[in-house]
Amino acid sequence: MAVSRTEERNERAFGLDERSPEDVLELLHEAQIEAAASVSQALGSVAEAATLAAHTLASGGRLAYAAAGSSGLMALADALEIPGTYGISPERIVILIAGGIASLGRLAGSYEDDTNQATADIAAAGLGAGDCLIAVSASGTTPYALAAIEAGKQRGMKVIAIANNPAVPLFDKADIAITLETPPEMVAGSTRMGAGTAQKIALNLLSTLMAIHLGHVHDGYMVNLTADNLKLRDRAAAIVAAVGGCERGDAVRLLEASGGSVKAAILLAAGAEGPQKALEILESNQQRLRPSLSEIGRKDLKESFGSR
Repeated sequence: MAVSRTEERNERAFGLDERSPEDVLELLHEAQIEAAASVSQALGSVAEAATLAAHTLASGGRLAYAAAGSSGLMALADALEIPGTYGISPERIVILIAGGIASLGRLAGSYEDDTNQATADIAAAGLGAGDCLIAVSASGTTPYALAAIEAGKQRGMKVIAIANNPAVPLFDKADIAITLETPPEMVAGSTRMGAGTAQKIALNLLSTLMAIHLGHVHDGYMVNLTADNLKLRDRAAAIVAAVGGCERGDAVRLLEASGGSVKAAILLAAGAEGPQKALEILESNQQRLRPSLSEIGRKDLKESFGSR
């Protein structure tokens, strides 16, 4: 059987241990850049996946991630950041990582081979029709990820699969396959490096485009963020001031009136008749700010108020 690309040795790594530290770092850095560039070939598939994920959440479903080892860490980082950044309820995001919390202290071991645990994890989370699974595996053959897909499909889930090798088992039952053909690693088989970098980029792109589809990004601002600390409360006020064209002090006051909702506070700045009316307008426009602003006749607040 041919060695998979993620297990091959990069030819430029010959004599790597005999080179100067600067030369080694230059080679490692170049390999990371090449790995990142590989994502560009998968943008079409990432776009399809983002549309599916957005439709899932908009329809009341949940988005689940299943992975092991380094791929699990990439999935974990993406999943954990979605609620705070885009205001999506944590209950709508499910994280299934081989070995559970215990694996975070020791990623190596037999966790990724535990197919029974994958099946049990899908069942325990109550996942099924209407939900979407994102399975990530550098090799495309990780037993835990494969079993999660099998269990998910049996329960009616849609599946997005991400792997760094083409034509792998991970794609066999996937609704959308994302192939990230990264070069062989500078340390053969160490997929935490190039493969992991490409996975993180692809997941960032997927979840960000998903949030844009859901109306949680407006002119580059995260207008649905959860402002639960000082930094984010300050950011929320800055967003309301910038988009709403109002002073920072007014933005703080409007955020208080809206119960912390950035979108509602912006609509109040635009002239909405009270917090409840602002929320109703948002609901009637599927939580999208731009059509909500159009509804109350203030399509371009920055033109009306000027830059402040």
